[in-house]
Amino acid sequence: MKGIFVGTKPSYKVIIGKGALTQVGSLIKKSSPEVEKVLIVTDSNVAPLYLDTVKKGLEISKFEVSEFIYEAGEQNKNIGTVSDMWEKMAEEGFTRTDAVVSLGGGVTTDMGGFAAATFLRGIKVFQVPTSLLAMVDAAVGGKTGIDLRTGKNLAGAFHQPSMVIEDTDCLKTLPDELIREGMGEVLKHAFIMDPELYEMLVKKASEGGISSFRDDDQFLEAMVSKNVADKVDVIVDDEHDNGRRQTLNFGHTVGHVIERNSDFKLPHGICVAKGMGIIIDSSVKAGMLEAEEAGKMKDLLSAYGLPVSDDITAEEAVDGAMNDKKKRGGTISVIVVKKIGTSEIVRMTPEEYGEFIAGGKNG
Repeated sequence: MKGIFVGTKPSYKVIIGKGALTQVGSLIKKSSPEVEKVLIVTDSNVAPLYLDTVKKGLEISKFEVSEFIYEAGEQNKNIGTVSDMWEKMAEEGFTRTDAVVSLGGGVTTDMGGFAAATFLRGIKVFQVPTSLLAMVDAAVGGKTGIDLRTGKNLAGAFHQPSMVIEDTDCLKTLPDELIREGMGEVLKHAFIMDPELYEMLVKKASEGGISSFRDDDQFLEAMVSKNVADKVDVIVDDEHDNGRRQTLNFGHTVGHVIERNSDFKLPHGICVAKGMGIIIDSSVKAGMLEAEEAGKMKDLLSAYGLPVSDDITAEEAVDGAMNDKKKRGGTISVIVVKKIGTSEIVRMTPEEYGEFIAGGKNG
């Protein structure tokens, strides 16, 4: 297994490798011996697969274990679900030295982290992501939160985990659609900051894409580790999302609107891919990106089964962006890639942003 150090305050490690789920209890005990009680937060899809393994390991390590299982789905990423988590911890007599263990995908890691950040004004959270999207993105970096009716992740807190434990064996049993969703975030990292990752993904695409790496232990660990290292490099530089960290939002400003407009029926990674495709087209039309580079990016998205367009209008994109957390005062932070492996933040007024999106969609 591989350990990646995250130098935030507080610092922590991301543990990545085969069989890591069986070591959750011992890893937490070693890093945080003061913890007595843990609440495992998971959803109705993940619980039948992994809850018993993690719970058994925690009990063997002498933790007092409770569980909270919510109905799977982005529509349940709300204050009502988190309130039920708070009530459960209160009923179980949790103190500030106890902890939450978030076991699942991005919805679970976001909500479990938010519950931990706010219960008793902050207790520890250990993130145990089981989806590709959560491993490479949601579980790392300390962003926690819930959705509101007007937008995604509008309520939340920065709360760094005490450890992230990622078992790449979980990826072998994920259905293709969930691998595909996670690849939206993987490709994002390649486009905005990692030419080496881009070349690795181009090679795998030529070998068959998703079907070629499901049972490739070496590739899975390398891909996940590379993405985590990329994200760690950014968040250590800008923990609270005031500068460079915003580049991680490539495709997200449009993608979040598409996701919200679908009543959260479309998966996050799919919406991000659509958002990237729209921004790529708009960047070409605006003269910010060469058509050849754009073609390479869109071809790679398509090679992994991801969409690169959507029927969202420029007006809808602007209206949604005005309710997005990435808005700064009267401007919108738009992340553009001018060359594969590099990105920058371009501030636009709503009018400029509307023209930018319209240009790509009409191009």
